[in-house]
Amino acid sequence: MQLLHGGLVTIFGGSGFVGRYATRQCAERGWRIRAACRRPDLTGHLQPMGVVGQIHAVQSNLRYPQSIAPAIEGAEAVVNCVGILSPTGRQTFSAVHVEGARAVARAAREAGVRRLIHVSALGANAKSPSQYARTKAAGEQAVLEEFPSAIILRPSVLFGAEDEFFNRFAGMARISPFLPLIGGGRTRFQPIFVGDLGTAIANAVEGAGAPGEVHELGGPDVFTFRQILDHAQHWSGRRRRYLNLPFWLAKLMAVATWPLPNQVRPLTLDQVRLLQVDNVVSEAAENEQRTIESLGVENIHAAGIIVPTYLERFNPKGQFAHYRG
Repeated sequence: MQLLHGGLVTIFGGSGFVGRYATRQCAERGWRIRAACRRPDLTGHLQPMGVVGQIHAVQSNLRYPQSIAPAIEGAEAVVNCVGILSPTGRQTFSAVHVEGARAVARAAREAGVRRLIHVSALGANAKSPSQYARTKAAGEQAVLEEFPSAIILRPSVLFGAEDEFFNRFAGMARISPFLPLIGGGRTRFQPIFVGDLGTAIANAVEGAGAPGEVHELGGPDVFTFRQILDHAQHWSGRRRRYLNLPFWLAKLMAVATWPLPNQVRPLTLDQVRLLQVDNVVSEAAENEQRTIESLGVENIHAAGIIVPTYLERFNPKGQFAHYRG
């Protein structure tokens, strides 16, 4: 039986894609977890990650500051994993990435929290053509204004069984006769396993990283967008032709599909804008040792080891076809 050391960490977005891995890592180290999320009734998947009573979900919405302070009360550390890839209704980029992040940082400071870890995104830039990237940068600034010793983590695109990256492209290859090769497929990415990000978060909770430091987190491999599509097809057992789309045409198609739900749109206009900029760890971060390795994460997982294990379900002959010979 795991022994708890009694410390409490509040993880905002604890039931989400990133949050569940941060929850698992902190729970394995004996922390008590308060998972703050909008729908605590949908957090049953968190309970097996710890012993009885170790993980407790509470209702909190970053758009309502009055719900944040109770979730933080008594916590030694706070992690903010909340983020959105596209806006829906009142869940706008500004409301979540900027004002929500500021509200968490302010409440953490007022509660006397010792450590605040804020999960941002690689490519956060106040001058980016993408609203997502601009609001991520504004959110970082807001957090550091309210809580100057906060540690900022900027991961590249994330992969993992629940991701919306490799899964999306494999899903497109299952139903479409072609895949869009946007901008010639030359944009570079440095995908990172969400489990490694969870380890980095837990390490930061326990003291890794200097106060006020911004870490850029990437995996061991750098891929072009075309290579990403190549791998997604290979690992899912699909073969599709590419439709070369210049950025201007991809933007036009994104605008044309605007009335459709985000779940069925290939890409939003803002995501096309993100594809215009490389998403890799900078030389400055490497030289200044502000990377995932400097947070004590070893044996970083490569996409080629993890991704095929969950893209296998897209195989046209079934998930376990290779066992039949």
